[in-house]
Amino acid sequence: MLLLHNTIVLALLLGGGVGLVVGLSGAGGGVIAVPLLVFGLNLPVRNAAPVGLIAVGIAAGVGAALGLRQGIVRYRAAALIGICGIATAPAGLWLARRIPNQPLMIVFSLILAWVGIQTLRRTLSPKTRDMELCATAPCRTALSSGRFIWDLPCARMLSLTGLLSGLLSGLLGVGGGFVIVPALTRYTNLNTQSVIATSLGVITLVSVGSVTAAAIGGKIAWPVALPFAGGAVAGMLAGRLIAVRVAGERLQQGFAVTCLVVASLMIARVAGWLS
Repeated sequence: MLLLHNTIVLALLLGGGVGLVVGLSGAGGGVIAVPLLVFGLNLPVRNAAPVGLIAVGIAAGVGAALGLRQGIVRYRAAALIGICGIATAPAGLWLARRIPNQPLMIVFSLILAWVGIQTLRRTLSPKTRDMELCATAPCRTALSSGRFIWDLPCARMLSLTGLLSGLLSGLLGVGGGFVIVPALTRYTNLNTQSVIATSLGVITLVSVGSVTAAAIGGKIAWPVALPFAGGAVAGMLAGRLIAVRVAGERLQQGFAVTCLVVASLMIARVAGWLS
């Protein structure tokens, strides 16, 4: 009984950390959820993945609902990315059940490191380059409505983003935000708050698809998943309060550093430097 109580408390605290990252960056919740569950609760990656997705999905859903009330979610774009993500999430789950734990951790780490480096380079680049990217972005918003001007390049970019995020969601137990946020930042002219809110909407949809597939397969540890999700919601609400007071570049730099630190820890675990 004491062991169960300690597990629940630890899951609540770890979930709170995940939610905080979700609220601050609109991404990265799944990025840290899986390592926290692996290191903190000794779950293998394939079992940690659906637990992390439940927490990230619920926290993202609350954040997306708040963003919709503020009118900053580009919901048509979120729906397209989310539908594409749901389509490929089962393929990721299928792969995850057939790939051993250590190779999965290595793949996770390499993708994280790449995203962290690219995000850091982008936030440290000159402002003129960022302005040029916005001017030539495949997806641009109309000045009058603030909504995307839909054309084939825009739809193609959003669809490819969704397909990749869904595959990684099922394979690695991430919401896909660490793909979605860099893509929306680089290939659209949305401001940071709208990127975060739209990403949360997509993460919600993709997580629902992946969690449903995992639940059907009976792969979810509910005694850990429920308190972990509760902590994530509380952390996400706190993160949103902080995010409105922090510059967008700082949030993205913090996200990049988080990716690099977590990637390093995962590689160290695989190499046997961390028990």
